[in-house]
Amino acid sequence: MGRNETAHAPADDVSGDTEEFDPIGTLTLIGIYFVILVLAWVYIYYIEFLGRDLVVVG
Repeated sequence: MGRNETAHAPADDVSGDTEEFDPIGTLTLIGIYFVILVLAWVYIYYIEFLGRDLVVVG
């Protein structure tokens, strides 16, 4: 019969790994997405709208 390794694990170690959560990677991704959003807004506003008259399509 096979043994279950979690049966002998301490009660406070539920997941089995000892790594702690490090939010730096998550904050970095949020920052990168925010920079992409700002760059897209700058492109749309300054290049598309500021250089031309408004055109209504439809």
